[in-house]
Parts: sequence; C-alpha cells; structure tokens
Amino acid sequence: MNLYLIGMAKVLIIGAGHAGGTAAALLRQYGFAGEIVLAGAEASAPYQRPPLSKAWLKGEADLDGLLLRPLSFYAEHSIDFRPGSLATAIDRAGRTVTFADGGVETWDVLVLATGSRARKLPIPGADRTDLIELRTLEDAERLKGQLGPGRRLAVVGGGYVGLEAAASARALGAEVVVIERMDRVLARVASPELSAFFTTLHEGHGVGIRLSAEVAGFEAGGVRLSDGSLVEADVTLVGVGAVADDQLAHDSGLACDREHSGGILVDGFARTSDPAIFAIGDVTRHPIPVHGGIMHRLESVPNALEQARQCACAITDRPAPAPEVPWFWSDQYDVKLQIAGLPFEAERRILRGSPADRSFAVFHLKGDTIVSVEAVNAGPEFMMGRQLIARGTPVDPVALADKSVSMKAVAAAATP
Repeated sequence: MNLYLIGMAKVLIIGAGHAGGTAAALLRQYGFAGEIVLAGAEASAPYQRPPLSKAWLKGEADLDGLLLRPLSFYAEHSIDFRPGSLATAIDRAGRTVTFADGGVETWDVLVLATGSRARKLPIPGADRTDLIELRTLEDAERLKGQLGPGRRLAVVGGGYVGLEAAASARALGAEVVVIERMDRVLARVASPELSAFFTTLHEGHGVGIRLSAEVAGFEAGGVRLSDGSLVEADVTLVGVGAVADDQLAHDSGLACDREHSGGILVDGFARTSDPAIFAIGDVTRHPIPVHGGIMHRLESVPNALEQARQCACAITDRPAPAPEVPWFWSDQYDVKLQIAGLPFEAERRILRGSPADRSFAVFHLKGDTIVSVEAVNAGPEFMMGRQLIARGTPVDPVALADKSVSMKAVAAAATP
C-alpha cells in the first residue's frame, strides 16, 4: 500500500468478531489515518467467543469482561462501528457492499472477517427452533437459561465445544449425554490417547458418552438414534463442526475452497485473489509456513489475531509479522489442554507422563522432529514443544519420553 492509502483511503471491515475487531484497532495503532467502518451482523460489540461454552455458560463472566474493548473505544478511535449490519452482496468493480437493510457502503480496501457457521445435519427435525448451536452470545444465553439441577442436556457432537459445554452443564447440575457418531470423542482433532483421557474424565463427572451413535432425527422429547433408541433431553445442543461463512466472497467471484470445509483463499499477507480485498480469521484457508506452507483453515483466536496483524501490516506498509506456530486451548473441569502445531505428516506419537496423573503430553513426530504437541496440565511441554516445532530441529525421542528429563534439557540437546 502507499502513503495515500494510509492517510486517505477508506477501509470497510465486514464482520465484528475477534478478527475484525482486532484488525480495526491495529489499523489505528499502526498509524492508519483514513476512514474505518466496522460492520457486524450481531448486536454486540466485538467479544471473546471461547468463554461462551465455559465461564459465560456457568455465570462466571459478565458482558464487560467478555468484550474485547469497551464500546467507547471505537468512537474514541474514530472507528465507525455498526452493529446489526448484515452484508448481503459485494460489488468488486464498483467497490461497494450492500447490506440487508438496503444500505450501500463504499470502500477502497475491504476486509472480510465473516467467520464460520455451524454445520447442519441433513436429517429430520434439524430445522427445529428449539435446537441450540453454540456460536454466538445469543446462543449461549439461550442455553444458559435452560440448564440447571435436574435438567437434561443432549450434546450432539463430541468435539471441543460440545465437551466444554458438557462440563459447564454438569457444573450447573444438569444431566448430560454426549452423542458422537465416531468411535471416539475428538476423533477428527485429537490423538487416541487424548480422546481416551477426556472420555474417562467426563464419565468420571457423570456425563454419559454414546459412541458410534448415528443421529436419525430430532424430536420434542430428545434425540432419536438410528438404532431406534431415544436419548431423552429437555434441551439439545448440536455441535458437529463448522464451515467457513464464505458465501458472500464466493458470490463476488473471489477464489474460495469448495472441496473441504470452505474458506476464502488468501496468502501469507491475508490477501485474497483481489488485491484490494483481504480476508482474516475462521473464514480463510491460508498457508501454514511452519508446516511447509500447506493450505489449511484454522478456527482459533490466535489465528484470528495473527491474520489481523498480517492484514493491518499490509495495509499500513509495515513488514509482515513473523509466522507463528498454530496453537489452541480448551478448559474442561480442572483440566487445561494446550495444543501446538498440526500433526500433518506425523509418523509416530510419544507419550510423556501418564494420563492417570492428569498431567501428560502427546508429541507427534515426523522422524525425530516434533510437528505437534497435545499437553494436558503440562505447561512446560506445551511451551517448549511449541518452540521446538518452530525450530524444526530433531530431538532425542528417548529423552522426550522420559519425564525425569526436563523439557529445557530436551530442547537444549536438540540437534541444530
């Protein structure tokens, strides 16, 4: 970009989630003096989504604590924040965006931060209005209002959000059954060791786990399975994954992935196939440098923040930030899970510590090089593992498996 753009241009950001809200703030922090319009479909200012299934659901967080920044921040920094503004069409030639209320907004630079949407099950009853998807603050409020002692919750999908919600519901005294079509929870995103640990953890807290269970339909009384049985429930939470909310981009002719879970295709600077349009956050499929540049879609706060920085740096002519190792986290009961890296091309796993001790790590290796680590109540393993993934240097597998050898010693001995 050029100085004219930095001082005079108008940036329109569609999507006021973690990515969009952060991009707007960073543009001002990096000296962008032009007009910024931040348009979000929800009524709230940008807020944190991870607490929705945890602290917010349990009543341990309020809205002020959930917001990324106070509402006053946007006016104070000359950011034109427009809640309740749903974009419906992009005119790339005319550089305009049309909204559901009929309004039209111009732009010089467009940033798409539309996030992801819940995957739908093509089964009878999937359109019932009493089903809940935990994607927004409004969803979390609906769910929280229906939980409590004696209430029965059915969770369809044994992924992280579903398990976090199950843990929160148990803390509120509700009875919970998790229904998973695969033969283990977290089957798509975690190692078998981690799946087994969390199954045992939840069952120990009174959660019923139904594995290899196919949902045939949703009814007023609960969830009907393909074997004919009914999982009775007062409230049903459906969490079977998400797909990129990229229809707006696709309709405008931007390059998008149409084979996997969607995603606007962007480069390492968050640029789309149109040089005047950027895309950031859950809606993108982008190269992961630490994993050889493979294109992947990440749903995480760290990724949203990283791409917001990439976008803001590109617009303000700053050098691109150094690429980061992807990382994620999940809190369930008194357990903190931290994951770094992605197990692409992993050839074997090494277990460090014991799941029985509720403090262990699973390392995924390609040869003797760590490509991913799953750490349960194991901060040093996560932190040093993340550094070793970034370095890409081989480690001693025997020392890595030996809990008596510190992670600092493992890292220090890593082959340069």
